[in-house]
Amino acid sequence: MGSVAFRPSSFRVFPLAAVGLLAGLRVLSPVQALAQDVTSREGIALQDQIMDLRQQMSQLQSAAGPGGALPPPVAPGAAPSAPVNGDLTAQLLDRVSTLEQAVRDMRGQLDQLTNQVQTQNAAMSKQIDDMNFAAQNGRGGAAAPSAAPAPAAPKPAKRTVEAVLQDGNAALLRRDYAGAQAAAQEVLAGPRGPRQIDAQFLLAQSLAGQKQYRQSAVAYYDTYNRAPRSGRAPDALLGVTAALLALGDKASACQALDKLKSEFPSPAPKVRTAETSYRTRAGCR
Repeated sequence: MGSVAFRPSSFRVFPLAAVGLLAGLRVLSPVQALAQDVTSREGIALQDQIMDLRQQMSQLQSAAGPGGALPPPVAPGAAPSAPVNGDLTAQLLDRVSTLEQAVRDMRGQLDQLTNQVQTQNAAMSKQIDDMNFAAQNGRGGAAAPSAAPAPAAPKPAKRTVEAVLQDGNAALLRRDYAGAQAAAQEVLAGPRGPRQIDAQFLLAQSLAGQKQYRQSAVAYYDTYNRAPRSGRAPDALLGVTAALLALGDKASACQALDKLKSEFPSPAPKVRTAETSYRTRAGCR
């Protein structure tokens, strides 16, 4: 700190105790009043610092001597004889000002939190009052009629077996083999009936269209086993033959044709034509 010159005519000696008392009353009194409202850890720490500051002020008073007077002023340009006490006093006053500002800041934060809590409490009280009012009105009068539930969407009518097979055969004609397979499996998953033979035959045809020849041969033979004397049986054996030829198993294809000839010696003309063609391709004897 720079030294300050004083004129001897205007200089008056003040006891250090009086200076400390005035500074303490001017600075520490509002701090102490504010610190009493602070209950947080920071507030307690500030109070401890203020107590420490008071002790330092007391030590400074004791170091000044019995009279408690400040050191005499120095003339301009002269070196101060004891600058330590003056510097320490300025530092203490700065610390007190800093602590006072910190207490004011904390008090402002506490006021802000208090306002928030009061606002929340007011909102909660209003909500509770509204709920109580609604509950009382509900008990006092007749309840408002509830809105009629929307009618449920009508379930789509279940298709008949004939309709499913018709769609499956149409899919087969337009080479929608996956659609034909799905229709056949839908009928086969339903209750047993005479049309399941047709569904089994459609399944075999759809698998052949997807070039799943091994599964197709099994499906054709299942068609034959379901009704070995039905009108589908000759066509089913022809289907087995065609699938085996596609797999390159000519010997098994010839066995299927022999079975067809032994069980149906006088087949329909189209069946006989297909049998002759397959025998030639398989090289059957």
